[in-house]
Amino acid sequence: MIESPGLIYTILMFLLVISVLVFVHEMGHYLVARWLGVKSDTFSIGFGREIAGWTDRRGTRWKIGWMPLGGYVKFAGDMNAVSQPDIAAQTLPDEEKARLFQFRPVWQRFAIVAAGPLINFLLAIVIYMAVFGTYGMPQNPAVVSGVTEDSVAQSAGFEVGDRILSVDGRSIDRFEELAEIVMLRPDQSMRFSIERDGQTVTLEAAPEETIVTDRFGNEARIGRLGVEGNLLEIEPLGILELPGAAIERTGANLEMILVGLRQIVTGQRSVQELGGPLKIAQYSGQTASLGLYAFLMFVAIISINLGFINLLPIPMLDGGHLVFYAAEAVRRKPVGAEAQEWAFRMGLVVLLGFMIMVTFIDLSSFGLF
Repeated sequence: MIESPGLIYTILMFLLVISVLVFVHEMGHYLVARWLGVKSDTFSIGFGREIAGWTDRRGTRWKIGWMPLGGYVKFAGDMNAVSQPDIAAQTLPDEEKARLFQFRPVWQRFAIVAAGPLINFLLAIVIYMAVFGTYGMPQNPAVVSGVTEDSVAQSAGFEVGDRILSVDGRSIDRFEELAEIVMLRPDQSMRFSIERDGQTVTLEAAPEETIVTDRFGNEARIGRLGVEGNLLEIEPLGILELPGAAIERTGANLEMILVGLRQIVTGQRSVQELGGPLKIAQYSGQTASLGLYAFLMFVAIISINLGFINLLPIPMLDGGHLVFYAAEAVRRKPVGAEAQEWAFRMGLVVLLGFMIMVTFIDLSSFGLF
């Protein structure tokens, strides 16, 4: 087991990861708003009292808050950082209203809000392109090079030399894809299409639930089939291949998030497997200590998670706003102010409850409880 990095190093790497990703996320909102002519009053990295800042020539206050666990863009005419409209703005002259977020067409408000999560996905794609273009992309054919004795795979009839073509109808090209599918589905029966001696064979197996511990002592519950694929190669990619490979990897990560969330909701996975800011901080230091490749891959994954979480239909998150705008587009009039107020309050309760829960889980995983 490798010794974990020091506390100061871990904190610095965590602040680096969070600050960069929050800045990119909020910059997505800001750039689209600016492109559409919407005035931004504040661009903040962090919450709470301002510790540093400046005002640009457009009147936007760029600042850093003392609590670096998020950020926001406050548009002119908004009552607060979560874009609740200020009723007083209704009395402004028409030329001033034209620059306010709340008076823009619904499609423009939708685009501004959606830009934050989408730019997080774009950042992940750019990171993957840079990593694959510099280091190459890990590739290994989905060919079985070994079968573990007394394993699920042996019982199901897997043999050395089998080429796995598909899992539950999903085509498989690389052993890595097989591993990602199997790891996320412990104790879940799946159908495997196998090419063996020129013939297609169908096997059924449910990956065995296994608790694994990484080099830093972190535990995770995964599925294990019992097959090996040790033909790993680092394949250099051409410039034209990079976008497709990066988009594919980003899509695979999104699928892992969706599958994991569904399994937690349906009870197939424990809520204890969730992680919060403390876990992100821990992994930030650990991956940074492994080198630039591991750190960049980690940043890409966190960026995807940030984009996904913000798209959840919870009021106060971007996804909650998008639901309101979609409803407005269908109804051809905004959702009532009172209904929005209650939704934001409930959203705040949900978010605070979630943060308390994941923080408690984090502290429990560290042995505090």
